[in-house]
Amino acid sequence: MEIAEATVELILRDCGASLVLCDRARLPLCPTDLPRFVFEEDFAALLDHGPFAAVTPRPADPAMFLYTSGSSGRPKGVVLSHLSHLWVIDMRRRTAGFGENRVLVAAPLYHMNALAVSQAALAQRDTVILLPGFTAQSYRGGRHLPSHGADFRTDDDCNDIARVGAAGTHRSLVGHGGTDGLSPGLGRPDGGSAARLPVCCHCQRVWHERGWADRIFRAPRRPADSRSIGVAHPHVELRLVADDDGETDEGVLQMRCPALMTGYHNLPEATAKVLTPDGFYITGDVFRRDRDGFYYFVGRGDNMFVSGGENVYPSEIEAVLERHPEIHQAVVVPVDDELKFKKPVAFVVARPGAAPSEAAVKAFALANAAPYLHPRRVWFLPEMPLAGTNKIDRRSLARRAAELLAQA
Repeated sequence: MEIAEATVELILRDCGASLVLCDRARLPLCPTDLPRFVFEEDFAALLDHGPFAAVTPRPADPAMFLYTSGSSGRPKGVVLSHLSHLWVIDMRRRTAGFGENRVLVAAPLYHMNALAVSQAALAQRDTVILLPGFTAQSYRGGRHLPSHGADFRTDDDCNDIARVGAAGTHRSLVGHGGTDGLSPGLGRPDGGSAARLPVCCHCQRVWHERGWADRIFRAPRRPADSRSIGVAHPHVELRLVADDDGETDEGVLQMRCPALMTGYHNLPEATAKVLTPDGFYITGDVFRRDRDGFYYFVGRGDNMFVSGGENVYPSEIEAVLERHPEIHQAVVVPVDDELKFKKPVAFVVARPGAAPSEAAVKAFALANAAPYLHPRRVWFLPEMPLAGTNKIDRRSLARRAAELLAQA
């Protein structure tokens, strides 16, 4: 998972960096006019730090700039305060023991998930093992060599809990992670390093079996196959807002807690668009909430498009298509249409050994969803293209769809 050289320079210039810490392999990405600290060559110098004056930051002072992925435009610097980090660590302490866990981090440290997990683990004196690159085999089993040279072995049955996030959790992951439980959550860098909706039922079952339930909170149970991401964290305020109706049971999710960012670096107008006057962060994600307080992801607001006067969320169609017994994965994107303005088309990855036809996929969608939701064209791929943070590259798929239609 690599970042382009232009993106590295954009971020370093935007944040006003005065020193770059990197490994030798990524040294060519760094601007030559900035001082560089190369771990393999300069790490020993840190062991004797020399005299220095300690600084006690104020709670609201910036502690970190975490840059967005840029999937919706230029990366923005998310300013997170010391209070944000301390609050997150305190929440983590309520749900885990101290010094008793080994945490395997499979994402790069520039990603919110890796940073949040590493910080929380170090704060509670856990051991952190960093994978240089993710593969299913290295995550589930194999040998990992931390920088200090110690040999640490993981076996297929040693991973207790896997946490997933950053995008929708494909149903094929559940029960196949080599763990007792899969713990999905919702978070955004703008919402702080762990301002998320944590407790789904599967995760709750695992915590209960390990005697942790009383240290979190009690909530109604959901069946294991529920598509709900869980109920609200007791220390995070959530509300669903519709433009015309105010608060509702289906609308754009807004959240408020001490982990929220203080704003986007040097972008006051962008900050004003996502932080409300009463302190809520507007996620842009659309959810619905049932009468028991469980939340269900409907779709990304910036992915929604209008087709023939109807609001279409790609994730809604994808969920239908992925129930087809011969479909492993589906991604829906909009294309221009003279009559409907936009219309949905789909890219599909078939299950091994399966070969569904375009007609069969369209017929399945028509039989299981509203007519306006069915994909007008279906194309098959061996795998989905990924963007820089290993999320599906919807932009490239939309361009490919337009090209395929033009050729046709």
